[in-house]
Amino acid sequence: MKSDEQILSCSVDVDASLADVWQAWTTEEGARSFFAPQCRIECVPGGAYEMYFNPDAETGGRGGEGNILMALQSPHMLSFSWNFPPILPSIRDQRTLVTIRLQPTSPGITRVNLAQTGWGQGGEWEQGYHYFDHAWNDIVLPRLQRYFREGALDWSNLEHE
Repeated sequence: MKSDEQILSCSVDVDASLADVWQAWTTEEGARSFFAPQCRIECVPGGAYEMYFNPDAETGGRGGEGNILMALQSPHMLSFSWNFPPILPSIRDQRTLVTIRLQPTSPGITRVNLAQTGWGQGGEWEQGYHYFDHAWNDIVLPRLQRYFREGALDWSNLEHE
């Protein structure tokens, strides 16, 4: 049976062990190294999974606020709800589902597969899809790769990006 479900999917290989990549996604220290300058992670189903891209903004404008971990299968899978950026106000409070699957492909190499589902249609939903296609493929996942090559991101010096 063919599904009409829209799925944003991407993957990268990371020069790191499965355990290290898992830590990067599931701990505050790890997430601050590549994902967002501030965050709140409660690594249990139903726990917070919030990324604050603009931590000095007022509540509601900091970024990935109000998101929760939906499922965890250590060290291979985590799934979390994900909202839209403040620049898309009519769907800001809507949520999609992001699932990260980790798979070792050889010693010291881990494949990260990301799938984002739960898309609506038209208008800001389409803008949101394109926004996240760029964000995951061109920013977040490359920063994860760079973290394991070069070290944690310096959030105060992102001019070269």
